[in-house]
Amino acid sequence: MGICLDKARAKETLVHHGIPTPEFQAVESPEDIRRSIELPVIVKPLHEGSSKGITQRSFCATWPDVEAEVARVVARYNEPAIVERFLSGREFTVAVLGNDGDVRVLPIVELDYGELPSGVHPVYGFESKWIWDRPEEPLDIFRCPARCTPELQHRIEAIAMAAFRSLRCRDWARIDVRCDEDENPHILEINPLPGVIPDPNENSSYPKAARAAGLTFDDVIHSVLRAAAARYELKVPI
Repeated sequence: MGICLDKARAKETLVHHGIPTPEFQAVESPEDIRRSIELPVIVKPLHEGSSKGITQRSFCATWPDVEAEVARVVARYNEPAIVERFLSGREFTVAVLGNDGDVRVLPIVELDYGELPSGVHPVYGFESKWIWDRPEEPLDIFRCPARCTPELQHRIEAIAMAAFRSLRCRDWARIDVRCDEDENPHILEINPLPGVIPDPNENSSYPKAARAAGLTFDDVIHSVLRAAAARYELKVPI
């Protein structure tokens, strides 16, 4: 959890293992920025989850915008910012369940940014999760199973599993993947404790993938418990 919630440490691990992830740099002030990353970029807090600190302002197309957003993030959250190259391709999230020989990838979820309000940047940030997407009016942004070729599906699943293993995730995780302009998948973030809202009427990616695999919410929770118990050679009556 600690490693994955430090976005730079997680990405450094991926780079060490040769797993594609967008070019990035962690900075503590605007003066630290190296203008070596291709614009546009995404600026976000180094830590945090649930899209905290990721808004439409995080999409920066000029270096003055980058400097201003880095300054805002550092001041607001009292932590470094991460500056990451923005990839213009399709975005997916991949639910992984189990360990070792029993691990499996559930049906891939795609984010359809065509469903966002007109004129906004294709970023699944705070506004998308908590403002535009409401229980009484859900944002129809997810497609599961994702509509992709078998070859792309295989590459997405392979890179997600490589990230899961390289960061030593256990029992379950949800891994965010985005493609570049040539449809090459890259790891954005790893969520070792994914959100699991049980209500099918609410947008929660892991349960959505599980339902597409024919699993109920109880099936998922029991599977996670069994996977954890197996690591300790415990028998559980579920």
